[in-house]
Amino acid sequence: MDLSDALDFSQQNNQQAGGPVWPGQPANPTWPGQPANPTWPGQPANPTWPGQPANPTWPGQPNQPAWPGQPGQPGQPTAPGWPGPAPPTGPYGAPGQAPRALTVPFDLPLQSGIYNKMLITIVGEVKPNAKHFTVNLNRGNDIAFHLNPRFNEDGRQVIVRNSLIGNQWGKEERELPFFPFVQGKPFELKILCTDTEFKVAANKSHLLEFKHRIRDLNQIRALSIFSDVTLSSVNVETLQ
Repeated sequence: MDLSDALDFSQQNNQQAGGPVWPGQPANPTWPGQPANPTWPGQPANPTWPGQPANPTWPGQPNQPAWPGQPGQPGQPTAPGWPGPAPPTGPYGAPGQAPRALTVPFDLPLQSGIYNKMLITIVGEVKPNAKHFTVNLNRGNDIAFHLNPRFNEDGRQVIVRNSLIGNQWGKEERELPFFPFVQGKPFELKILCTDTEFKVAANKSHLLEFKHRIRDLNQIRALSIFSDVTLSSVNVETLQ
């Protein structure tokens, strides 16, 4: 075997043994600073809810809206986060809609109704002696989604969810992993509409889901907030 044959043989052995193909080239090259795959809170791979690093979803995402705990694009004041700091821009019913006064009771028309990927962010403070407060999404006289945190119902803290259709209340939903609201303390509440349900997060943590009982989402055209809270901002955005 001459010298050139020996070199060829040595290079073949290096490649078969997993030797570097190009100096300094990593095994699986990626784009610098490229995160894995964005996800929902606690979900490591696909973009969704809190903890999502790259794609718009929930909090902390710098370029696109993110869901709570999502480290994507902080510092971008107009990008929605889920949950995460709400843009300090005041209430809007839709992009470009004039701001409305933040008095309680608070009513916000949703001229095109609700739709998949609509994100509503409510920032405010619970009153010190609060008994309850309510967030409703309405279709005319019907309530498509009734969210009612109660601070002392027979000594318990609960969040009642329900719908009112044709003057008839449906079945209440009360199960909760935790109660996120504290009397006299600020809060951030996010409601994400999907094709099948509402997803709710509070203070950067996913809280609950509520399946749609009214299917014609574009007819749900009003948001109302009332009782024992003050409001800092109410924003309506679209996740990309």
